[in-house]
Amino acid sequence: MGTTTQHDQDDAGLDPREALALLDAERTRTQQRLVPDLRLLYGTWGVAWLVGFLVLWGSTTGRGPLALPPAAGGVVFAGLLVAAVVVTGVHIARRTAGVRGASSTQGAMYGWAWLLGFGCMASVMASAAGAGASPDVLGVLGPAVSGLVVGLLYLGGGAMWQDRAQYSLGVWILLSSAVGALAGHPSNHLVMGLLGGGGFLVAALVVAARGPRAGAPA
Repeated sequence: MGTTTQHDQDDAGLDPREALALLDAERTRTQQRLVPDLRLLYGTWGVAWLVGFLVLWGSTTGRGPLALPPAAGGVVFAGLLVAAVVVTGVHIARRTAGVRGASSTQGAMYGWAWLLGFGCMASVMASAAGAGASPDVLGVLGPAVSGLVVGLLYLGGGAMWQDRAQYSLGVWILLSSAVGALAGHPSNHLVMGLLGGGGFLVAALVVAARGPRAGAPA
């Protein structure tokens, strides 16, 4: 009698619906852990662009509280950009560490895309300078290429994680870059700082209001 009761309990514990629910819950937890913390990424890029581009604008025009000597302004901007790229790559790598499968591969490839994109950007800028591009041309080309790389990567991230907000931010960054390029140098620095950097910070606040798991797949 006792054995029969035990078998009945075991059979009850193997309810297919409960097993499926457990699998779905585990899948959801894994997906949520793999999705980057967009508050961190948006906030990092928002600060880097807002401060960095305003420093460039102040260094070029001699106006504003962030005006520095041109060489120092360039170093500050480059440092902020490198820091943002590193934070992005490391954060995504940590999210996917120890996890195998398609989701892990997606995250790793996306993280490397940031490093490769900006590595190629540095090569393009160096080549343009070596070809004799003027400071004004380089001043327009650098922010435009940077915005193009970032905007396209956020479009890709939004498509990969099915996050319309992230995709929309990518569109905004691309539009800001286009407007900045049309504004010319050095006004493009002001445009990129206020529209691009400001857009990132607004997006970070929106994601924070939605909750820490905003952007996670349903």
